[in-house]
Formats: sequence, structure tokens, C-alpha cells
Amino acid sequence: MLTLMQQGGLLMWLLLFNAIIAFVIFCERFLYYHRAHINTTDFVAGIRNALNHGNTAESLALCDETPGPVAEVVKAGIENRDRRREEIHEAMEDAARIEIARLERRLVILATIAQITPLIGFLGTVAGLISMFKVMQATLLPNPGQLAGGVWEALLTTAGGLVVAILGYVGYNYLVSRMQNLVLDMEKAANEIINLLTRPVK
Repeated sequence: MLTLMQQGGLLMWLLLFNAIIAFVIFCERFLYYHRAHINTTDFVAGIRNALNHGNTAESLALCDETPGPVAEVVKAGIENRDRRREEIHEAMEDAARIEIARLERRLVILATIAQITPLIGFLGTVAGLISMFKVMQATLLPNPGQLAGGVWEALLTTAGGLVVAILGYVGYNYLVSRMQNLVLDMEKAANEIINLLTRPVK
């Protein structure tokens, strides 16, 4: 491994650095989304049961005990339950925007790494070709061994850039799909709770 890194030149170390950063971000976001995921149906059912019995304190306590963005959005609605429907909806939207910003955190870095690593690999290819032409210019009849350094640098950086980019894109798209599922859960829970809070009193 160390030999390949040395043969790939300085840009291989930059690609390795990008790969490490991407891996750390993926793991952190994966764990964050895993903790944020809840059974929305059961959670909303518990909130509905508490509110139907007039136990607002219990519903707020349930929100505090439940991790993730869904509980935060529902809590915002319950805390503004005495206001008009539009105001409750606005409060829940504000909470949702804050939670979505938290969900999106660091994803742009992962996307950027996936986008720039092929370019870094291509730059390594160009650097390898330049090294080869320098050898050819300095030596009238260079042997394959003299050109091998440039070839290795070109091939390794290209391959490294593509590998990091492919894995980065796969990881990014996976995380985006997880985030979108959480956003849909927030919307579903918000609609149910706002209808529950603003239903006509019989």
C-alpha cells in the first residue's frame, strides 16, 4: 500500500486524505440518521393518545424523550396549540427548517469530495505524462524502466480518483435517501398533529 502511494506521487496522498474525510463524514451522518429514525406511526399514536386525554405535559415529555427531527417538529406544534392553525403550521415549518438544516450538515462536503476527486486523478494523469515526456526529452532512447515512474503516477492517480469518487457518490446518494425519508416522516407527523390540534371541538 505504501509503495503504491509513493509511486502515485503527492496527489495520491491528497486522494487518500479526501477518502478519509469522506469516510468520517459518511459514518457520522449514518449514525446521526440512525439515531434520528423512529417509528413515526407509534410516536404519533402516543402523542394522539396523550392529547385526547388532555395530557399536554405527557405529550411534551414524550417529545423530549424521543430523539430525532420528527419529535422536534411535533413539539413545536404542541407548544403553539392555543394559536390559530396558520400560526401552528408556521411554527412547525420553522422547526422543520432547523431540523432539515441539521440533517443536511456536512453532506455538501461529501458531495464536493465526490466531484473533485476525479479531477485530482486526472491532474495526476497529466503530471505522470509530463514526467514521462521529461524523461523522453532527457534520454534519447529511454528504456521502459525509466518511463515506469510516470506511467505508475498516471494510472494510480486516475484509478484512485475514480474509486474515491464512486464510493463518495454512492455514500452521498444513500445518505440523501435516508434524509429524504426523515423529511417525509416529519411532514407526515406534522400534518397529523396539526389536524389533531385544530379539529373542531364537539
